[in-house]
Amino acid sequence: MTRLAIRKVPIRDAERLIQGGIHPVMARLYVARGLLDLSELSSELASMMAPSGLLHIDAAAVFLADAIAARKKLVIVADYDCDGATACAVGLRGLRMLGAQVDFIVPNRFEYGYGLTPEIVALAQAEKAPDIIITVDNGIASIDGVAEANRRGIDVVVTDHHLPADTLPAARVIVNPNQPECGFSSKNLAGVGVMFYVLLALRAEMRKRGLFDQQSQPKLDVLLDLVALGTVADVVKLDANNRILVAQGLKRMRAGRMHAGVAALFRAAGREARSATPFDLGFAVGPRLNAAGRLADMALGIECLTTDDEGRAWEIAQQLDSINRDRRDIEAEMQDTALALLDSFNPQDKSTISVFDAGWHQGVIGIVASRLKDKFYRPTITFAPAGDGWIKGSGRSIPGFHLRDALDLVSKHAPTLIDKFGGHAMAAGLSIRAESFDAFALAFEAVGRSWLSQNQLERVLETDGSLEDAFFTTQFIALLDTQVWGQGFAPPVFCDEFRVISQRILKERHLKLQLERNGQRFDAIWFGHTDDLGSRARVAYRLDANEYNGVTKVQLMVEHAEVM
Repeated sequence: MTRLAIRKVPIRDAERLIQGGIHPVMARLYVARGLLDLSELSSELASMMAPSGLLHIDAAAVFLADAIAARKKLVIVADYDCDGATACAVGLRGLRMLGAQVDFIVPNRFEYGYGLTPEIVALAQAEKAPDIIITVDNGIASIDGVAEANRRGIDVVVTDHHLPADTLPAARVIVNPNQPECGFSSKNLAGVGVMFYVLLALRAEMRKRGLFDQQSQPKLDVLLDLVALGTVADVVKLDANNRILVAQGLKRMRAGRMHAGVAALFRAAGREARSATPFDLGFAVGPRLNAAGRLADMALGIECLTTDDEGRAWEIAQQLDSINRDRRDIEAEMQDTALALLDSFNPQDKSTISVFDAGWHQGVIGIVASRLKDKFYRPTITFAPAGDGWIKGSGRSIPGFHLRDALDLVSKHAPTLIDKFGGHAMAAGLSIRAESFDAFALAFEAVGRSWLSQNQLERVLETDGSLEDAFFTTQFIALLDTQVWGQGFAPPVFCDEFRVISQRILKERHLKLQLERNGQRFDAIWFGHTDDLGSRARVAYRLDANEYNGVTKVQLMVEHAEVM
């Protein structure tokens, strides 16, 4: 069941924004999302939080500046998702701009698993001979890997954003907004954002040493297209600071001032960079990069983001597009299997979902978990074989159920059940023995039952209420598009009653509609639904500007509809 709700709008706060010159509807949208101060609307770099707020970032800057001066060899150990790939590209490009000798290694997820493991340290030393390893988007849980690096005489700088366990790795420096005692008020930086901040601090340290001044220093803002892509693709909360990073990256893309690989990925996805939106990054560009890490080798994705050769970038982007098509085929097959396995599943009887199939692909289980979570609205973990009797799980959660903490509780109640786990509130991963699957599913369900109320297990679609007739215009849509909407700063969804003029099914999967309200008619589409809506319906919708034959018209993208 989905219940529609209208976000609360503190009227006085909205009035204050309107008096400050904000459009009345935009003021309503902002205060409903907790944005009460005009200063939070700034998308200028000058409004970014200062790097100095991050614990140990100055120590990292001094250490790296010394390493560059001593011509030490730096090697970045990357993660294999879009955040990890963009963080690696930002690190490589930025450190080279600052004079470092730097290379990278990205582990094959199926061979080496997640994070800086002892095996990856050995591989890095054999292949790259680093003096210093820098982790990006991983490392906070890599206690054994950091110990192995230390044993081999390799210093480690950890840059990460994931939640730490009780014990931290013995790294030379750790920069992570979520480590204990870090007072940085934006805990939502993605891995790529953390790496960007480290570069800002390093540049400031080198400036202090007289290596360049404000005029001659390398321009790190050229990296913001990569920062924006990784931030959106990792689905971190778009707080005021992250919105600045994303807005600045989108600005570069729209102006055609992006890296060759980003431009090629837009082209491969059939999207226009000149009108780039967070939606494009999250659902078109990001997935093509992620596909490399899921099915092949993320080194390909990193090369796409680090080459300045437009021909090579386009060649790689086409390969990534092909891999992504394969990923979609595998995903569809796995989803069909999952639904067959859950044929008798009754959401009323369960608080969680755990599902395993011996034929599943490790690299795609996270997407399938996400689809099942969306369908059944239950915290979901899907498992695939990982060799030698092990299975790996990838989980996605719902609001109010902190997935990593839930796995932590399972491991405390049954210490031998989970081999290793990590992640954050809405997404996490783990490894268990195949024979432990049933025991895990029961233990996970027990946590779900104790933590989740019936109210929390009911999907609530928050809307912004009715939209006045005057704002069903492409001009108003253009105004909406000036803001960065996304995770934690939800895109506007309005809700109104419409007369259903016509409805037909497209491609056996989607409902194409014509809706009428107060004498105005609108085309609308409800993806993934074919339910008949009768003659009148209550519809929750997003506004979209649909261009066809050179004419741009308002179209409604249906999020939910109820027969009246």
